[in-house]
Amino acid sequence: MSDCIFCRIIKKEIPATIVYEDENYLAFEDIQPLAPVHILLIPKRHWENTADLEDGAVFGGLFAIGKKIAADKGLASYRLVNNCGEEAGQTVYHLHVHLLGGGRLGGFGV
Repeated sequence: MSDCIFCRIIKKEIPATIVYEDENYLAFEDIQPLAPVHILLIPKRHWENTADLEDGAVFGGLFAIGKKIAADKGLASYRLVNNCGEEAGQTVYHLHVHLLGGGRLGGFGV
């Protein structure tokens, strides 16, 4: 999708602080962090949200990458969050997971 901001980050058309990349996934720092560590984990293939997935394999990959990044950053505890749809708080319609950590985490403000 040419107008998707995350697709444009994948194509390197928009700069981002990338913390992980492989052939299927990309992870980068959120520009409006809600925690001391706030990283967005995305598949390189565009799915609008969780409802578009046919199985859980993509989430398995995202969660494995989240676990690796959390360990690399020395996070003893962290949160992995996915919002599916407007009422759940999704604002960018490219499937993604938020990795939050680095301090005490409050309510559901992601």
